[in-house]
Amino acid sequence: MALEGNLGSGKTAFTKGIAVALGIDDQITSPTFVILKNYTLKTQNSKLKSLVHIDCYRISEEDAEAVGLSEYLELKNNITVVEWPENIKSLLPKRTKHIKFEHLGENKRKIVIL
Repeated sequence: MALEGNLGSGKTAFTKGIAVALGIDDQITSPTFVILKNYTLKTQNSKLKSLVHIDCYRISEEDAEAVGLSEYLELKNNITVVEWPENIKSLLPKRTKHIKFEHLGENKRKIVIL
């Protein structure tokens, strides 16, 4: 999933919701400075193994390639969520689902699945 939108538009909050739905009880925070966080699913009866949360706000495509992000983007048994996907556009798989967030007010967001 590629989550597009300005700072404060709800991308990380959306990822927290995905984590809750998957039964992940870890605290989900933006990986802006660490770039990637991997949360293992505790459910044994699922084909899914983990939630991978990537934040590309501070990196370029070249940086992403250098640290191996493209390998995470291709994993089939994970849900991978990428914030700021426009910074690594050419690395995203064709199957990537794009979701755009718009901040409309203190407690109001517009979410569009592209």
